[in-house]
Amino acid sequence: MALFSSDKKETKAKKTKSGTRLWGRGMLAVDDSRLANVLKRPWFSEKALIGTESGVYVFEVPQAATKEDVAQAIIKFYGVTPMKVRMVNLPAKKVSLRTRRGVGTRARRHKAYVYLKKGDSITFA
Repeated sequence: MALFSSDKKETKAKKTKSGTRLWGRGMLAVDDSRLANVLKRPWFSEKALIGTESGVYVFEVPQAATKEDVAQAIIKFYGVTPMKVRMVNLPAKKVSLRTRRGVGTRARRHKAYVYLKKGDSITFA
C-alpha cells in the first residue's frame, strides 16, 4: 500500500463528446433536448418592454435553471449570443381573494435578464 509514497499516478485526460463551446464554461451538445424547457415565456411588463430598447430581454424560467442554461437556450432558439445573463428570484406574495377565505398566496417565480450586444435583437412573433 503506497499511501505515503512519492510515486504519483498519472491521470488520463477524459475525452469529451463532440460539443461546441458557445458561452461560459458549459458545453452544448448538438441534440440537447433539455434546453427546450428552459425558457418558459417572455416576460411582458412595462419595465421589461422599456428594457428591450437597450437590448435587455426578460424571460420566465424554471427555478432550477442556471445562467448557462439560459444562455445556451438563447443561442439555440434565437441565434444570438448574450453578453451576460442575470437571474432574479421573485418571492411568493399574499393576495386578496375577495371571497370568504380572504387571503391566498401567489406562487414564487424566477426570471432571467438577458443582455445582448448593441445591434442584436430578439423578435417575438
